[in-house]
Amino acid sequence: YERSVRAALAAPAIVLGAGAATVALAVALFSVLPSEYSPAEDRQRVWIAVMAPEGSSLQYVDEYLRQAEAIAMEEVERGTVKGAQTRVGAFGGGGDVNIGRILLVLNHWDERDETAQEIAARLRARFADLPVRIVVGTPRGLGIRGGAPVQIVLGGGDYDELAAWRDILVAKAVDNPGLTNIDSDYHPRKPQLNVAIDRDRAADLGVSLTAVGRTLETMMGSRVVTTFLDRGEEYNVILQSREEDRASPNDLNNIYVRSATSNALVPLSNLVTVSETAGARELKRFDRLRSVTISAHLNAGYSLGEALEYFEELVRSELPSHAQINYDGESREYKRSGGALYVTFVLALVIVFLVLAAQFESFRHPIIIMMTVPLAVAGALLGLYFSDGSINIFSQIGCIMLIGLAAKNGILIVEFANQLRDRGVEFREAIVQAATIRLRPVLMTSLCTAFGAVPLLIATGAGAESRQAIGAVVVYGVTFSMLLTLYLVPVVYAFVARNTKSPEYISRLIDSLRTAPERVSAAATRPRV
Repeated sequence: YERSVRAALAAPAIVLGAGAATVALAVALFSVLPSEYSPAEDRQRVWIAVMAPEGSSLQYVDEYLRQAEAIAMEEVERGTVKGAQTRVGAFGGGGDVNIGRILLVLNHWDERDETAQEIAARLRARFADLPVRIVVGTPRGLGIRGGAPVQIVLGGGDYDELAAWRDILVAKAVDNPGLTNIDSDYHPRKPQLNVAIDRDRAADLGVSLTAVGRTLETMMGSRVVTTFLDRGEEYNVILQSREEDRASPNDLNNIYVRSATSNALVPLSNLVTVSETAGARELKRFDRLRSVTISAHLNAGYSLGEALEYFEELVRSELPSHAQINYDGESREYKRSGGALYVTFVLALVIVFLVLAAQFESFRHPIIIMMTVPLAVAGALLGLYFSDGSINIFSQIGCIMLIGLAAKNGILIVEFANQLRDRGVEFREAIVQAATIRLRPVLMTSLCTAFGAVPLLIATGAGAESRQAIGAVVVYGVTFSMLLTLYLVPVVYAFVARNTKSPEYISRLIDSLRTAPERVSAAATRPRV
């Protein structure tokens, strides 16, 4: 190693060129690697959503939900699924019955050869023949609630205009092979009955608007009127028409309201006009603007960052300039966390540099030490590339850790070179001796750190994908930076610190000036022979 260090100092252009090539490699890998908020984790669950058209009956949804359940239960025979839970209606309440959900509980990771994502992809292909829309997905990591990872929010002043923008983007997005299950949250297709009351006729007949409203609520919907106790339990008493008496708009002809003036029963059909329309189930707002959210799932090999860049380019090229775009769900967290972590990385670099400057009482020596950080980042990106990883919140945290882990090697060499120079060793010889003597500590500390992160790199089971991202960054980053640091730091030290005095030069000069009068007086009082 000592001979190779002398050869590197004799041909610094080769070492510096290798360092520059490493930085270029890091830039290239950063642009090539996919980016996402968090890696897709196998959480031993697969969820299936069966979505029938708006206004579908419970019987219609139940029929296709049972067909989807039968297909899903075939996975039990494959040995990948332990059981299933099926229900009609959206989780969290709501009166819509056009949605059914199936939650599959997978077998333990050691008992199956396929990941949750592979099982979901196979089920997605099996459900393609059913005439209803079926979405298959897996739970996301980092506490992200269920839903599509891609959520683009269009904001504007009019829902019709937003719907037109949505149709343009969806028509283009269906041609993207990386996207699947493309949908939006605005569907003005839910059947509605608009009941218009003839206020003048109702007033002439002595029927109040309150009476009409309460009658419709009771007969066509339901109303709790009282409670009763039975063996210590309290039960609600609910008024409601029989199912056959509220099956069509014509059933309003059989409903009567009582006049407050004549006490006579008045047919409700004489007071109201019924018209059938269609509208959205709910009108949403985002950041106080009317909004329509476009959602999509990702196929294997297509990252969240690529999907968002694709939609942003579509918005710039296809929509007018006043169209506003925002993000929700995992897409919003991806946008927010990415920028914050980059700022954190820069602040970590600044803090480490200032601490080293205070420790070495110099700005040159910290620059030499900080040259090891790009090498470590390049190694981390190389590790993500070889392990089919991505740039996500876990790998970014690992890169922040590398700042301290990589700087440690430079500190060992630079600090000992300074000590040798203070002892009077010649500049170039001090560099060679410092690198040679510190070779063993650098190797021991770096290899201990790398081997300590190997369990993260080869992790299996729940959350393994997140741990593997940190493990790949630490193992490859520390190892790669260790190999290049042993040559780059001595060469950079020879360039940056060449015309500097030894670190303790000023202290020794002050000490010599301080002790000079004492030596003169001691010489004057010394007896002469």
